Amino acid sequence: MNVADSAPAMNNLIGSDADSQRTLYPYVTGTSVVGIKYKDGILLAADMGDYLACHDSGSYGSTLRYKTVERMKSVGKHSIIGASGEISDFQEIMRYLDELILYDNMWDDGNSFGPKEVHNYLTRVMYNRRNKFNPLWNSLVLGGVKNGQKYLGTVNMIGVHYEDNHVATGFGNHLSRPILRDEWHENLTFEEGVKLLEKCMRVLLYRDRSAVNKLQIAKITEEGVTISQPYSLKTFWNFAAFQNPTVGAEGSW
Repeated sequence: MNVADSAPAMNNLIGSDADSQRTLYPYVTGTSVVGIKYKDGILLAADMGDYLACHDSGSYGSTLRYKTVERMKSVGKHSIIGASGEISDFQEIMRYLDELILYDNMWDDGNSFGPKEVHNYLTRVMYNRRNKFNPLWNSLVLGGVKNGQKYLGTVNMIGVHYEDNHVATGFGNHLSRPILRDEWHENLTFEEGVKLLEKCMRVLLYRDRSAVNKLQIAKITEEGVTISQPYSLKTFWNFAAFQNPTVGAEGSW
């Protein structure tokens, strides 16, 4: 076989640029998820807006495209997950978790994965994909209750993870965590926990342009997972700083 005949075979072995692709930037993204422990279990909150990012020259930036996307899902019997970031990557993560739970159930040994095991699994998945330079563009909140033990943790797209009494992703990590540090305590009732999460989500609605006024609250206890129907918060937009934000600002237009 001459050199000319071998060229197509070599090209097939090497592969073209189109054969190996990476997510260079997220397209359809969701914003903050906030989670807290309360007296009986775990509470999570997230809105339902998702932005379509436009990266073409001459585009007008980001557009609120979807307003009914649920970003919190139950995982097995004892856990619940909430996700910020790329929605298609979150769907891929849910496929991983569905396979994990199915494999666990096939043993039929009376045991099942708890939230700590699921969180550890997710940290390995996210770090593994980061090491392949093909990350899943998400920040995740994982909470649950098993054998009376409450668990709440988070992991981001490069595998950085921790557990705490309250966690948040995205802008929530900057805007809602200070509120939670001041007002959270371990004996919160369900009603107090919901009120605290609503306060955080209201601040995010005011300050995060990616947030929308349509949210869900998820609860997990020993009895199982409950995710509320979507609802809106009461808001007030007539604050003086909202009416004329440049008053007193030096060098403003």
